[in-house]
Amino acid sequence: MIRPIFISAFASVLLAVPALADPLPSWNDTDAKTTIIDFVDRVTDPTSSDYVTPADRIAVFDNDGTLWAEQPVYFQLFFALDRLRALAAADPSILTSDTLRAAAEGNLEAALAGGEAALLEIVSVSHSGLSVDAYQDAVRDWLDTARHPVTGMAYDEMTYQPMLELLRYLRDEDFATYIVSGGGIHFMRAFAEEAYGIPPENVIGSAGKTSYAVVDGVPTVLKDPGIAFIDDKEGKPVGIDTHIGKRPILVGGNSDGDFAMLEWATAGDGPRLGLIVHHTDGQREFAYDRDSHIGQLVRGLDEGPGRGWLIVDMANDWSRIYSGQR
Repeated sequence: MIRPIFISAFASVLLAVPALADPLPSWNDTDAKTTIIDFVDRVTDPTSSDYVTPADRIAVFDNDGTLWAEQPVYFQLFFALDRLRALAAADPSILTSDTLRAAAEGNLEAALAGGEAALLEIVSVSHSGLSVDAYQDAVRDWLDTARHPVTGMAYDEMTYQPMLELLRYLRDEDFATYIVSGGGIHFMRAFAEEAYGIPPENVIGSAGKTSYAVVDGVPTVLKDPGIAFIDDKEGKPVGIDTHIGKRPILVGGNSDGDFAMLEWATAGDGPRLGLIVHHTDGQREFAYDRDSHIGQLVRGLDEGPGRGWLIVDMANDWSRIYSGQR
């Protein structure tokens, strides 16, 4: 006969053992969460036919609209506008076009009327003429003080809590996590490690022209005018191949700018998971997809499910949006 005192002691031991923590606490218990956890379980279980060795557990994510917000415009553009205004106040002669003059005046609609070319012109002028180190210091200083015009939050508080949890979960399971984004590589490297736990060497992005010089006796990499590489659309698979040299087995994006990356990554052999963050929550965040001027999502919605990609519905699948919300 088992004595009651033994049962009581055994129960106390069981209660003292912590329950297995939920790796994705800000994800609701929907099919999206189940799909992600099932995929990770399969590729990390040595007894599974879908087992993937740690060396090949590579996960890549877009940044704007996937890891942090991107409305009403990309956050890097807000930085570029603030910096352009400061530069123009010191030297108005840099405003050599209608685009630059409109941007310095804060007329965003007129400044971006020229589309991608106008955006690149603003970024090129505002991001050049200093060292990489000085530029990244300027980015960090800006993040410390700038606030989003709609939410009033610091921009790095508008990272998505569910995605931060996913990044941590993957790293806990021996995945290497990367950013692959159309944003500037030096801009993202200024904050990616602190915000996401992703080190600078794991950030792939668009790149301006750079050069090397010894400045006042100090060997320096300088940011020059002009664009060297655009890490968007078909550029994303090229960037991954150049910097990583392997196809990721998990890839996340939110717009048709990520379509080629998703298409290429999920076409590889073995288990693959493509994930699209669908912005459906106009109450807690911003609702947009097909007709949006930022983060337009058409092909991903139309073709993604047929390709086996997971469409994450922010309104239904996430219990919390921003990491900075308390």
